[in-house]
Amino acid sequence: MSTLDNIEVDLTVELGATTMPIHHLLRMGRGAVIELDATEHDPMRIYANSTLIALGEVTVDDGQLRVQVTEKVLRRG
Repeated sequence: MSTLDNIEVDLTVELGATTMPIHHLLRMGRGAVIELDATEHDPMRIYANSTLIALGEVTVDDGQLRVQVTEKVLRRG
C-alpha cells in the first residue's frame, strides 16, 4: 500500500459550465455574475485527472463545504 501513498490525483468538482468570448470575460468586474448551464438542483460533476468519475452535491457541515458523492459514473469499455 505504500506505493499508492505516492500517487497524486487531481480532483475537480464542477458546479456548471459556460462558454463566452475572452473579451467579455476581460470586461467583467468584481461581483459579476456568470450564468452556468446548471441549476441548483443539478448534480455536480466530479472529475479525477479530467475523467468524470462521479456525481455529487454540496453539503455544509460545521461551516465547512463538503462534496458528497451521490452516484458513481461507470466507464464503458
